[in-house]
Amino acid sequence: MASLGVQRRTSEDQLKAWMVRGLDGDAAAQNALLTALLPMLRSFFARRLRGAADDVEDLVQETLIAIHTRRASYDRDRPFAAWAYAVARYKMIDHFRRMKQTVPFEDLAEILVAEGYQEAASARLDVDALLEGVSPKQAEAIRRTKIDGQSVAEAAEAQGISEADVKVSVHRGLKALAARLKGK
Repeated sequence: MASLGVQRRTSEDQLKAWMVRGLDGDAAAQNALLTALLPMLRSFFARRLRGAADDVEDLVQETLIAIHTRRASYDRDRPFAAWAYAVARYKMIDHFRRMKQTVPFEDLAEILVAEGYQEAASARLDVDALLEGVSPKQAEAIRRTKIDGQSVAEAAEAQGISEADVKVSVHRGLKALAARLKGK
């Protein structure tokens, strides 16, 4: 069991080293990183999309493109694998939305924590802390529509308010969060 932990740590170190070198302009390191991510992402998506091989490959490619195009947003002081899996998770959520399916945010966070990527749990705590800065109604509307992937109609029904009220709550809540973050 200990050797598995050592191997995972070594992989994280290597992935992070390639990412940092890629950010510094090393094209070979960037290529090595994207190549190394292929089996990791295939495994990640295959476990969640059983029997949908075409969707798995599409999501792998979308995620690799997103990692490449958004690499400047990576914080060099953070673990790389957690960042990459967060990108993959968002691509999968987008896929489910396109397919009119929903996946609870909480379930994905538990999966990532179980796989050793506690960064997801930390991100959830960050989201919870941020949402404490807005009214409970706004926080609930944001959580249901932006995190859980519910439609405005579904969120309105669940909260017992009008669709217009959900839209206004989300808009005002996000505006308040943006102002709060800009002030930091």
